[in-house]
Amino acid sequence: MIGWYVHHHGSGHLHRARAVQNALSTPTTVLSSLSRPLDWHGPWVRLERDDTGPTRQPDADGRLHWAPLRHPGLATRMAQVSDWIRAARPALLVCDVSVEVSLLARLHGIPVVSVAMPGDRSDPPHRLGYDVSTVLIGCWPNDAGDVFRSAPEAVAKLRSVGGLSRFPVAPTGPRRAGPPRVSVLLGTGGSDITASMIDDARSQSPEWEWTVMGRHLDRWSATPFDAVRDADVVVTQAGQNAIAEVAAARRPAVVIPADRPHDEQRATARALAEGDWPAVVRPTWPHTGWAELLQHAAGLDHTRWAAWCDGQAALRFAAIVDELAERYLTDAS
Repeated sequence: MIGWYVHHHGSGHLHRARAVQNALSTPTTVLSSLSRPLDWHGPWVRLERDDTGPTRQPDADGRLHWAPLRHPGLATRMAQVSDWIRAARPALLVCDVSVEVSLLARLHGIPVVSVAMPGDRSDPPHRLGYDVSTVLIGCWPNDAGDVFRSAPEAVAKLRSVGGLSRFPVAPTGPRRAGPPRVSVLLGTGGSDITASMIDDARSQSPEWEWTVMGRHLDRWSATPFDAVRDADVVVTQAGQNAIAEVAAARRPAVVIPADRPHDEQRATARALAEGDWPAVVRPTWPHTGWAELLQHAAGLDHTRWAAWCDGQAALRFAAIVDELAERYLTDAS
């Protein structure tokens, strides 16, 4: 048995867990503040939220990311994790992501596999979480440049498995008949791209047919892959899952990174801009030139996404976890 902590912000952490779960041999229990999905077949521990109501001094003077003083939800949440560890005696815990949960597991003597995130992760809390982790998993290809920046000790623990998409790689082929199509993929993690900005871009490119997906715009689909695969160009932010799914669909992209802590999306956008990837990167939403921008992106060689996402990342991730779990179980016995 292993544990898998799933952070509740956005949907990418859960998508990753679901994809790897399907490839794992080791039984898994998820620990998360998220509700258990109806189609999740394994054990699920629903954790108390620690981000409601007043929160004071959550960073512990810069040593942690989120541990608000005297917060009842935090106390209950950590006790839930401890109780599960004591009862289940897991071989290891996969943490995606929380420095505090990584530390808690390691303080119980449980090995930790942490999911690394793009950006500058050289701050003291990240370094502490990485220091206590046995292995770090990066869901990007080895040749993604300096998408991940941290202490040399952390970089040495990193194993890059490639872009991890919850959807299978789509076969390349001719698009269906009709006007050129653009799909806007904004996800669930928040965005400052507004409906009026998209309407303005649409008015600049009247020959294009637009599909917009974004929870903050009340336009979302739990399975956006069909619209992504059917597009001639995808306009997206630079979240890990969004880029992986565009890459799996083998569609050229216009990538506009959102502001996130630790320069997360901008680091991914820089890696795309500096590499040989079928993506046009813009630092902010363009206010002019959309017809030319889409035409340029549509002409990129979409097959180059194969080096970012080859459809095997979940298998590689699962193989690392299964091998470590077997090793630690053997050591314990």
